[in-house]
Amino acid sequence: MSHLVVKDLAYQYNGTKVLSGLNLNVKQDEIVCLLGASGCGKTTTLKAIAGILQPEQGYMSIDSNVVNDNGFFVAPQKRNIGMMFQDYALFPHLTVSDNIAFGLNNMSKEQKRERVNEMLTLVKLDGCAKRYPHQLSGGQQQRVAIARALAYKPSLLLLDEPFSNIDTQVRFELIADIRRIIKAQKVSAVFVTHSKEEAFAFADTLAVMHGGKIAQQGSAEQLFSQPNSKVVAEFLGTGIYLTAKALTATEYETVFGVVSSINAGNHDCVQGQIYVRPHHIQLCKAENGDAQGLTILQRRFIGTRYVYRINIAGQELEVAAEQDHVFSVEQPVKIKIMPHTVNFFRD
Repeated sequence: MSHLVVKDLAYQYNGTKVLSGLNLNVKQDEIVCLLGASGCGKTTTLKAIAGILQPEQGYMSIDSNVVNDNGFFVAPQKRNIGMMFQDYALFPHLTVSDNIAFGLNNMSKEQKRERVNEMLTLVKLDGCAKRYPHQLSGGQQQRVAIARALAYKPSLLLLDEPFSNIDTQVRFELIADIRRIIKAQKVSAVFVTHSKEEAFAFADTLAVMHGGKIAQQGSAEQLFSQPNSKVVAEFLGTGIYLTAKALTATEYETVFGVVSSINAGNHDCVQGQIYVRPHHIQLCKAENGDAQGLTILQRRFIGTRYVYRINIAGQELEVAAEQDHVFSVEQPVKIKIMPHTVNFFRD
């Protein structure tokens, strides 16, 4: 059952369309990531869900309660939504416990104290109740922010770029911890980021945005292996396009030979392009008579292997090879495209 339903949402700013026909569904207890390049409408979508801005058209319901419907509009404070901002927005003059208790207006002192202690334990900050935000690390401040957002048991949690200010060394440990906290509270969440790595680690479902609408929504595995458009394919990973002809449902003819797909498509004898990612390509030494006109442009060592930059069909791509397959700059090579789930786009 969908906990958040958004249909045909539209919004413009200073005459420029920011959202146009946006549709989004979030299931109960699901974490959905709005993922896309800067300017695609991610934060605007989050603000519309929160009620911070009013869409010009569209329908929205949270936990089966309509909050927006072409003129009907429910104010932010009546939507039972928790928000976690990029800069955490903690009150510097309040202690950790007072920050967490800030939104608990309908509780007695004893109930507040119990709920604050429960949240401190949940976010592993039991000994920090009397500290102030400036006395905490960035990761600790983030835990306070998530505790405050969840303390009054919101129906939906919204997170806007929550990990962008966290040091890379501890970011993914923190992502795993925040995900655990949200799952323990059984709260649906919408998370905004431009980082694919954060999205893959944190979300159950990805909603890739482009041009003010959802281009595709699904699991990371589904979107990565079966993108429905070039926009989604390119955003989720580097690759190159090769002109191809679909010979059968699982075979595609290219200038580098026939490429086999491990999943069948619904096309044959159709001209188009396949999107090939670096890990689909195997570098081989070019023997006499089988050269493909490819040479190594650059080489760099990354610890366990070498990465080589080559020009393939007019497009430069970095391809990794194991240490026992070492190639020199300007050395002629050939490539073999390994069987994989082929992303084929018709002309």
